[in-house]
Amino acid sequence: MLRFKSLGSGSTGNATLVEAAGLRPRRLLVDCGLGLRQLSLRLAEAGLADGDIDAIFITHEHSDHIGCARQFARRHRVPVWMSRGTQEGIGLPDFDGLLHTARDGEAIDLGELQLMPFTVPHDAREPLQLTCTDGASKLGLLTDLGHATAHLLAHLAHCDALLLECNHDSELLAQSTYPPFLKRRVGGMYGHLSNAAAGEIARSVAHGGLRQLVAAHLSQQNNRPELARQAMQEALGSATEIMVADAGAGTHWLDV
Repeated sequence: MLRFKSLGSGSTGNATLVEAAGLRPRRLLVDCGLGLRQLSLRLAEAGLADGDIDAIFITHEHSDHIGCARQFARRHRVPVWMSRGTQEGIGLPDFDGLLHTARDGEAIDLGELQLMPFTVPHDAREPLQLTCTDGASKLGLLTDLGHATAHLLAHLAHCDALLLECNHDSELLAQSTYPPFLKRRVGGMYGHLSNAAAGEIARSVAHGGLRQLVAAHLSQQNNRPELARQAMQEALGSATEIMVADAGAGTHWLDV
């Protein structure tokens, strides 16, 4: 059985747990954009200890995703996967032999859990998002990108569950107090997904087996949960369960 839980999703910090059950359960932390103390607290709320994490996957080098990854990994001897570009983006730090290079289209085998990284258009060195499977169910994780590509849509085909960025409402962004350069960056081709753009992705990968979608990485200033939910409902209809990840609390555990 595959399940996942957002520990928090937004500009203040991102982290998602993925767990595959089996003879030897495997637990993956996707991004680590929190402080050490806060991460420990949220893991405890999820029913886990720091030492229960088997691997970390970092999508890109921005602070709300990299967070305490190096300190946590070295303290608890957890292997870390990230792209070479992400490693360069954080200054090529020493991970005490724990660091592995992730590459687009190259599977990562964690035993009961298999990962497939893929490239996305975002203003980072070499950003990767990923799908996770236990062989029976497939979860897609897609945050921090400016627009859809055929490449990422192909990777998201046949997902049973999807965590998808719904960063901003275009009208709220246009009316916000953000300076013009930041509005251009957020709404640009290498920035973040609007609700409408996320809806198009959801519509493109929708199929009868897509049972649930979590709208994630909402801007606190430029979006509203009800707007993100409405966009996803318009894209998917009533057959898919739709939730919105809270910036601080994330979500409860969700079975894929």
